[in-house]
Formats: sequence, C-alpha cells, structure tokens
Amino acid sequence: MILTAKDEELINVLRANAREPVSSLARKLGLSRTTVQDRLKRLEEQGVIAGYTIKLTQNQSTKGISALVTISVEPRRQVEVAKILAKFTQIETLHTVSGKIDLIAIVRTATSEDMDNVIDQIGIISGITEIETAVILSTKVDRR
Repeated sequence: MILTAKDEELINVLRANAREPVSSLARKLGLSRTTVQDRLKRLEEQGVIAGYTIKLTQNQSTKGISALVTISVEPRRQVEVAKILAKFTQIETLHTVSGKIDLIAIVRTATSEDMDNVIDQIGIISGITEIETAVILSTKVDRR
C-alpha cells in the first residue's frame, strides 16, 4: 500500500493523540470529516493502522523497572528460543537484529528482584549462549 502525504500527516497526528476527535483531525489536515473518516477506515482495513492505544504519563509508565536485554543464540535455534521467550509476560517487545547479538528484548517488572529472576530464567533457556542486561534509568524521547 502506498501512503499519501495526507495519510502520513494523519498518522503523525494520531501518534501524538490517538483519541483526537475526527472533527479536530479534519481541521488540522484541512479535510472534511467524511474524508478523514474514509481515510481512517481505509488505513484500518488495509492493516496500516492495527489499533489504538493509550500512552501512560511518565509517572505511571515508569512504575517498576525496565531493561534492555540483548541475547545471543546458538546458530539455527533463534526461532525456537523466540517462541520460548514469547511466553514471558514480562517481555514487552522482542526484536531480531543484525550484528553480534541475535535478539533484543524490552523487559518490564515490578521490582529489581523480579527483574533478576526473569533474567535468570532467560539465561537458562537452552540455545541461549549469552545475555546482557542494561537497566533503563530514564526516557529522554518517546515518539511511540
């Protein structure tokens, strides 16, 4: 699917506030309400917009502890390891990456003790050769 400049503009406005009323979106984009509603419907139907979510305030989203966990995996075991890691509810995102490491996970837990336990559980998964954890201290920019 090819996105128009107005589609991109609409998506960027929604990134800032996914609950923006259609009438306000229309004003900001210089389009009619009907046109904006049609664009939203098309973007949803074509899978460009997968859903709408909330963004917690810095105060709420930082409760607990988050860490970036890099994971190296034995050759040809990445799919198997990723399936096991997907079962960890503490893992918010899991990415395959190129380079010296194979996977990057963002892990969130309530306490540092909980984080330690999760990292220990990840470390004993068969096929994982190395993990490294970097605790996230603060977020300077978040454009999600």
